[in-house]
Amino acid sequence: MRNIFFKSSSPSSSSPPSSLLSTPPASPLPTFSLSLMEENIEIARSLITKWDSNKSPHAEIAPLFSGNRQEAKNYLSAVKGLQTAMRYLVTLDSNSPGLVQAQLLMQVALKRLKKEFYQILSSNRDHLDPESVSTRSSTEHRSSVSDFDDDFSEDESRSVTDNSISETERVSMVVMEDLKDIAECMISVGYGKECLKIYTLMRKSIVDEAMYHLGVEKLTFSQVQKMEWEVVELKIKYWLKAIKVAVTTLFYGERILCDLVFASSERIAESCFPEICRESAMSLFGFPELVAKCKKTPEKMFRTLDLYEAISDNWPQIESIFSYESTSSIRLQAVNSLVKLGEAVRTMLSDFESAIQKDNSKKPVPGGGTHPLTRYVMNYISFLSDYSDVLADIVADWPLTIQSPLPESYFVSSGDDNNPSSEISVRLAWLILVVLCKLDGKAELYKDTALSYLFLANNLQYVVSKVRASNLRFLIGEDWLIKHESKVKEYVSKYERMGWNKVLSSLPENPTAEMAAEQVWACFRNFNAEFSETCMKQSSWIVSDAKLRDEIKASILSKLLTRYGEFYEKHRVESRRVLGPDSVMRISPEDLAGYLSDILCGTGDSGSVSSSSHRSNRS
Repeated sequence: MRNIFFKSSSPSSSSPPSSLLSTPPASPLPTFSLSLMEENIEIARSLITKWDSNKSPHAEIAPLFSGNRQEAKNYLSAVKGLQTAMRYLVTLDSNSPGLVQAQLLMQVALKRLKKEFYQILSSNRDHLDPESVSTRSSTEHRSSVSDFDDDFSEDESRSVTDNSISETERVSMVVMEDLKDIAECMISVGYGKECLKIYTLMRKSIVDEAMYHLGVEKLTFSQVQKMEWEVVELKIKYWLKAIKVAVTTLFYGERILCDLVFASSERIAESCFPEICRESAMSLFGFPELVAKCKKTPEKMFRTLDLYEAISDNWPQIESIFSYESTSSIRLQAVNSLVKLGEAVRTMLSDFESAIQKDNSKKPVPGGGTHPLTRYVMNYISFLSDYSDVLADIVADWPLTIQSPLPESYFVSSGDDNNPSSEISVRLAWLILVVLCKLDGKAELYKDTALSYLFLANNLQYVVSKVRASNLRFLIGEDWLIKHESKVKEYVSKYERMGWNKVLSSLPENPTAEMAAEQVWACFRNFNAEFSETCMKQSSWIVSDAKLRDEIKASILSKLLTRYGEFYEKHRVESRRVLGPDSVMRISPEDLAGYLSDILCGTGDSGSVSSSSHRSNRS
């Protein structure tokens, strides 16, 4: 019954002591209640005096919440009982001596509780670090600590707890439960602001220190704008690591701890958490917006996408952690950064397309090789494809206006319009089309038509290879690849026809037809000259893709063998009989592959039928 009246002032019947009232009771009912309130005060006086640092040397050095846990529980109950008595006395006589004594006791008790609260926070930083707290939900905290109620002794509670958790975790939960109990007591007696002030001061310092070690600074736009991009990029790298730790551990752990400690007052918890985290969170989520506002250049694209992706990926947790109305400014800052980053990416995509279209380089690539523009654009686009999910979100409400006479099917495979990636697929395919159109113009810089087709084949092959080897394959589709691989073959076919037409034309259409010796001699002579000249010229041409180069050589060899092989076999014996061994029949069909080995390699110093390597092959 005594414990019940610590917490309430239920009416009973008894005679009040004269020392607490200046006027006699009006009836037996308040007399009994007054007697119980006096008992509450006496119990509180005993415990509060025992732990008064000014009156007890032991209390000066010994923390209340590190010894007998039941003693600490009783102390908190006594303070609550004292508050109940004070409220009752106020209703009877607000100027009674007993009320004054109770108020003095309450001041001593609260001074002690503030000291205990501060000591627990300061001496248990390791047990209250956000990483430890964030690994367990607030539900686990409440269910695991057993509340240390009157039905359990300390040893029994410890035994129960140790069965499921480690000693470190047990201590951590005990510390949090102590903080919760003290906060609840102080709030219940009207001293929540004092408790809040201590807690906010201690925990904010921990958050600020953690953010400093994570490399997060409070920067202005002017500061970021003046930095070299290499410096900004380094800060972005730190930031990308910081946001993961901050959201999943630091802020999350602080929210859990704050909600647990101030579980008795949601209003206080809601005012406490922003005070601890607002400044650090605003600096963290504000940095991407500062980067997004700086000058946009192509090399900044991927770090900008990294920032966008990090906020986007962590948004569900950000929204959950900062769900209080008092933290709406933090959520808004994260959203603003997303918006600004998205706008920056759109601007850079537009600038990138514009830069391709404005490229006016007039110098042809030696040997018809892969143009630097092709390499740069396709490497850039293939990297962009790795951010397809992020880009799909950014361009979702940014439709592409196609200014091309070519049908849409030319540059993107038909697909499901409801596919969220379809918009970014179309946009990336369009960028590829832009560079391909630009390459068509650059092919006209070559005076040799065969070389211009070889240039187109080289560059389209590079484009196709990049698409097939990257995420573009899944975005643009197999149909696109099939169409453009067929286009590569078409360019190669035109190169072969233009580049080897003179060689093949030097031989009769019917290589097995009967001919005069002089005609045979003229055909061999013309073939030797044209073949030698073509091999010499094309030894400086280049096909970078080894597989494509081998396929082209095999195709050329097959065409030559079909006509020259038959011609050679038909007239070989007769020509040697008539013209002698030193005839113009210097090249046998078996030698053709050796002569062709030097073409399309970009060496430029071989390919002649008289080269030593060819003589070696013939031997």
